[in-house]
Amino acid sequence: MPRPFTWLDVFTQTPMTGNPLVVVHEADGLDEAAMLAFARETRMSETTFVQAATVAGADYRNRIFDSRGELSLAGHPTLGTAVAVAQRRGEASASYVQQTPSGLQPIDVQFHDGGRVARASTLQEPAIHGRPADTCEVFAAAGLLVADADPDLPALEMSTGYRHLVAIVRDETVLERCAPRLELLAPLLDRHGCGVLTLAALGPVAGTARVRAFFAAFGAVTEDPATGSAAGALCAYLERRCGWQGVSIEQGVAMGRPSRIEAEMAGDRVRVAGDVVILATGQLSL
Repeated sequence: MPRPFTWLDVFTQTPMTGNPLVVVHEADGLDEAAMLAFARETRMSETTFVQAATVAGADYRNRIFDSRGELSLAGHPTLGTAVAVAQRRGEASASYVQQTPSGLQPIDVQFHDGGRVARASTLQEPAIHGRPADTCEVFAAAGLLVADADPDLPALEMSTGYRHLVAIVRDETVLERCAPRLELLAPLLDRHGCGVLTLAALGPVAGTARVRAFFAAFGAVTEDPATGSAAGALCAYLERRCGWQGVSIEQGVAMGRPSRIEAEMAGDRVRVAGDVVILATGQLSL
């Protein structure tokens, strides 16, 4: 049957930058196999499917799939899906509660620039500070040297709804030299129960950082151009380790898809925000 879709770029105001996302509306009735097959068809880092909520207090259910399966939570699909829902409902501003396997996430959407661009923000799950990781193993997996690590900030498992292995590098020049090694990265992430290796260089001004994020799947290393869950994990890490209450993140620069993500502490949770631009709407035969 025909199902409406929205194609967006998230964490940017400029088309063909940021992180792309396809949102399939009216997805009730689609089974997991069909959703996974279409997520692989899009070749995007994630694809989402909007269904009727199944728990009290939620406005809709967001099913988030990457090429491996359904995710408990992800950053840019959370914000992008809310913008797609608001645009489809004809709402210039909206506040929603989204249902995912991680729980309920409140999301605010406000369109501007004649309705072409929206600003969206969400509260992620309470921060979980996990185990430290071996610096030698982490930086070898990233194709870097131990000397490239910030000596004062250890690599840690971190989550605000999705588990990241967060490592702080010495400076931005280190990020330019990243060359992750699949044979080391995949088992490293598996051992720590994390989906992504997030490398961050802290900026010369407090509250700024540049990030690169890598995951391993189907025998290859893939880089993500804008990772909202990484922004939440990094913000919580920096609050605990450096006393920062927020961070403005640049990501995707090395990929030619620059993005900007804003994250700030809100009690024990992180609020992640950014712009979203709508590229296209249409119908799918699914």
